[in-house]
Amino acid sequence: MPAQTRMQAQQPAVNQASAVQYKAPSPACPGALRAVRSAALAPAVLFTALAMMIQFPQMCAASANLKEPDATPGYNTKIPSSIMTPDQVQTRFGTLNFFDGMPDASTTRKMYETLDLVRGIDTFLDLVPMASLESMRAGHVEMGAVQCNEAIIFDKLMDSDPLFLTGNTGTVYVTFFIDLERDGPTVLEVPAKMGPGSVNDAYFRFVVDTGSVGLDRGMGGKYLILPPNYTELDPPEGGFEATVDGETYFVAKSRGFVNWVILRGFLVDGKPDFSTRLVKDGLKAYPLSRKVSPPHMKWISGSRKSLHTVHSNTFKFYEEIWQVLQKEPVDLIDAEIRGRAASIGMMKGSPFEPGQVLKDTLVEAVALANAMARSIAFRPRAPEAYKYENSSWYSPFIGGSYKWLWDEGRLGRNQDARLSFFYLATLNTPAMVLKMVGKGSQYALISTDSNKLYFDGRACYKLTLPKDVPAKDFWSVVIYDPQTRSELQTSVPFPSKNSLRDTGMIYNADGSIDLYIAPKAPAGKETNWIESVPGKSWFALLRLYGPLEAWFDKTWRPSEILRV
Repeated sequence: MPAQTRMQAQQPAVNQASAVQYKAPSPACPGALRAVRSAALAPAVLFTALAMMIQFPQMCAASANLKEPDATPGYNTKIPSSIMTPDQVQTRFGTLNFFDGMPDASTTRKMYETLDLVRGIDTFLDLVPMASLESMRAGHVEMGAVQCNEAIIFDKLMDSDPLFLTGNTGTVYVTFFIDLERDGPTVLEVPAKMGPGSVNDAYFRFVVDTGSVGLDRGMGGKYLILPPNYTELDPPEGGFEATVDGETYFVAKSRGFVNWVILRGFLVDGKPDFSTRLVKDGLKAYPLSRKVSPPHMKWISGSRKSLHTVHSNTFKFYEEIWQVLQKEPVDLIDAEIRGRAASIGMMKGSPFEPGQVLKDTLVEAVALANAMARSIAFRPRAPEAYKYENSSWYSPFIGGSYKWLWDEGRLGRNQDARLSFFYLATLNTPAMVLKMVGKGSQYALISTDSNKLYFDGRACYKLTLPKDVPAKDFWSVVIYDPQTRSELQTSVPFPSKNSLRDTGMIYNADGSIDLYIAPKAPAGKETNWIESVPGKSWFALLRLYGPLEAWFDKTWRPSEILRV
């Protein structure tokens, strides 16, 4: 029997009226209609569908009401346009094409490349502090300072030969590294009468202060720095006094294995001799395990040396980061930052070998990120960055937090503020931020003149410091190269003026002082002149060591820098 005959034989009789009424199944009953359309493949389904339409017309009528009058095409209801993706989207990356919300092959490829680009940018912006400290460590190794008892000392001060972010020309720097993974808990014996000193971990986080702002309060003492995996003591941030193996120490614990130690000695009679002798006679660094017979200190002069400590702004930046990730504990940085780095191939325990496409993307990413960092560092857009209203002077510590917390953490971390600081500077300590009248240090940056224009090395500029500069210890003005963010290299070793060193400066009758920055000294102003370089720009940093109340309440302020 033919299939059609068999189907007819199996159907119950239908009256003529019903047959006429239902001969064309209504689209208002979508389930029945779909069944009718598929009847050629499944004849039995057609019978069931027709039966439903005959016996339950109300059901089909109800289904017709599922489609709203203003329904979005292709839907039964109105769909908010805010959740839909058009077939084409115009962006700065070109036209993105979609089929019903699904990206085509070209768009998918482009978006993955963009994702790698964004994560490459974020990794740079997040990890400049890490790359900076790693470059500092590598520079020390090149100078022969590898062990904790091998230290670089700027016994003739820091001149413009070293590449060192915004270094100071007026203090005796002592700088070295300790490796807590290699040496375990490490002792620092700090002599009395030292200026501010600090220890920072591999992400440039504060560990402990020493010297005049430290736990020894300038009286000297023994510090013990514990590795992150040390469990017998858990000191608070900044450390505390405790007894270990029968001896009393100022104890601090680091979150990383590699830690940078930076100490400062002040000039006496305008010379570095006293502090140099103080350091060489009294400073020691050694593993706790060798306290019975500590190794002798090895001193390496950093003055007049071409020391390179500045992180890269090329693809090499990512290699610097990868190096740190291999050395440090996994949780040195938080999981989100670590995850972004891993997404572009940088992870602990694995080689960093990006394919050519990813490498090309990261080359572009670091170029863009570097441009972002320079924009933030030299043209701050945050109003709170500026020291005074309608002024070009701004703070290296935007927001007044050494952790860069926004509104004490309520708004999270101010990543632009952190980036601005570490792109231009080194060393993280509360002593550079907190109000410590007569102690520590305070800073003000300036990169544009009174007309908000970058400084031109061909021109002559004047800066006036009113009388009674509020600095108990000393003040200084240093100019820097915007390319290297290190001291501007000129025909003289020190591109600066310092109230202790430069005793021949001429003050005005009212006690104020005018400083001139120009390629040649204005006639009669030679003692107050800082040399600039034609064809280059520069930026300046005002330092106050032992800042006084007039700095904090802003009753004293430097002039804007005028082109004259």
